[in-house]
Amino acid sequence: MCGRQSLPMIGQPPPERADAARNRQKIIEVASRMIAEHGADQLSLDEVAKEAGVGVGTVYRRFGDRAGLVWALIDERERRFQQAFLSGPPPIGPGAPPAERIRAFLSAVVNRVMDQEDLFLLVELGSPKARFGGPYKVHHTHLATLLAQARPGADARFLADALLASVNAHLIRYQRDERGMSVEAIKSALDDLALSVTGGPPT
Repeated sequence: MCGRQSLPMIGQPPPERADAARNRQKIIEVASRMIAEHGADQLSLDEVAKEAGVGVGTVYRRFGDRAGLVWALIDERERRFQQAFLSGPPPIGPGAPPAERIRAFLSAVVNRVMDQEDLFLLVELGSPKARFGGPYKVHHTHLATLLAQARPGADARFLADALLASVNAHLIRYQRDERGMSVEAIKSALDDLALSVTGGPPT
């Protein structure tokens, strides 16, 4: 990731031995294939280890739990997303007013979740440490920074949590499938919420 930033980034494993790197890649490839064939909710670390021809302890040591393996699977797209909001063009990147960047960021998070919906659904079933670490921590830090600029004196960290709670994969799926909301309708309502939080006028 962008080394000049102070935000925590995912996907930065320590240097590995050649055999460890091969095993890691093999595990990721097997897990990706199993998800494509059977769906993310059927992903089993024991089965991944068996198909990859490695010990199940190797999988657990390398990825921690199922959520850790899922984050490894979504890492490359997450890298590109983080680069966009950290150093990309406005309005999501630097150069636009904080309130405008917040709105652009939240809309982009919806797109990000929809892009790999099944994997985000799976991560949200993991432990709080897994769910609220990794990308969530990066997104929260970024959003809280913008909120502190847009709403000086407000509890920016709480507001960041509140806004991110509105873009979790399970809620988006429920709104879409059970309430019949389109993705654009969800993003429009989220935009209204962001405006109310930042106190900015509609455009």
